[in-house]
Amino acid sequence: MRTDKSHEEQIERWAKYVKENPDKWKSKLTPFLNAQIIIANRFYKKLAETPGGKEKIKEIQMLKKC
Repeated sequence: MRTDKSHEEQIERWAKYVKENPDKWKSKLTPFLNAQIIIANRFYKKLAETPGGKEKIKEIQMLKKC
């Protein structure tokens, strides 16, 4: 897998920030992660309301188990 240099640099900056700020990084990341969970839940709720949506959700859940 090929990654560009700027991506690698960003990962290194984030790792350094996490290492140097063990008490701060979680408060910066938590709102982002919570927003991602809310968006995913909205998606699944809307998908469940579509024809065949509940079956699609079951298929996705089966893929997670593999």
